[in-house]
Amino acid sequence: MTSPIDIAEKILDNMNKVIIGKNQQIQLAIIALMSGGHLLVEDVPGVGKTMLARSLASSLGCEFSRIQFTPDLLPTDVTGVSVFLQETGEFRFRPGPILSQIVLADEVNRATPKTQSALLEAMEEGQVTVDGVSHQLADPHMVIATQNPIEYEGTFPLPEAQLDRFLMRIQLGYPDSTDEVLIMDGQQRLHPIEELGAVADTNDLSELKSAVNEVYVDSLVKQYIVSIVNGTRVHEAVYLGSSPRGSLGLLKCAQSFALLNGRDFVEPDDVKKLAHSVLAHRLIINPASELGNMTPNEVISQILEATAVPGVQSRQGA
Repeated sequence: MTSPIDIAEKILDNMNKVIIGKNQQIQLAIIALMSGGHLLVEDVPGVGKTMLARSLASSLGCEFSRIQFTPDLLPTDVTGVSVFLQETGEFRFRPGPILSQIVLADEVNRATPKTQSALLEAMEEGQVTVDGVSHQLADPHMVIATQNPIEYEGTFPLPEAQLDRFLMRIQLGYPDSTDEVLIMDGQQRLHPIEELGAVADTNDLSELKSAVNEVYVDSLVKQYIVSIVNGTRVHEAVYLGSSPRGSLGLLKCAQSFALLNGRDFVEPDDVKKLAHSVLAHRLIINPASELGNMTPNEVISQILEATAVPGVQSRQGA
């Protein structure tokens, strides 16, 4: 029987065939998947955001759909629509792309707020409601949304309620010179995604998620998480801090990270390594601090420096 860590490593190695030189970012994407959450990938065009979603779906053999968000996209283009059939005199639900297992919401901030809100119920409750009838989503279900951080014309910033539903936000960044040559070599004849096969299935993913739930988290580590999240609510530069959803997300991601690193318990360092990806996108910086170029990531760094790590003080005092 394949162990959970072996399953995760197979997925990681398989995705590395397509996404070159981004092992850490791939690992974060897998952590989001293991934790049952959704992922926001914010970066400039052409760095592999779409390939990240496709390679993850291919590695699991999951049903994949892509939604190109545009200003004229309607909510029913996302959720689906009830169609009247003249021959039977009944309405039949025609499912939208959001009902797939792994959904790429490409350039999500190009759609209007009304269309963006069509994702809210799906991401939080695992269902969509059309004409008063609820339809359950596929299992597993993960939304991977992309947006360009430097393009503002014709875009609609994601509202706080939408951002809060993303478990993590990551950036891929440009590859270094060596990796960029490897990318050109790999795509000279055929894109690696075309030959990428499944190395796990949904049953393996269920085992992974069950194993994550069994990872031990000490009460001191839980208090450490709460202290960090509470720090976002009282920091002088923050207008709106993280909700309890951020605490729960950081806890679950820390469990997944520990499992991915071959441990059955969470360390405080696991929390520190994930805090920026899990919490930064949930913060709203107040206008005065924003004018001073304060960023959410800088706030998280300051909070981590100021928050006592469990066990450190007692060892210093010994």
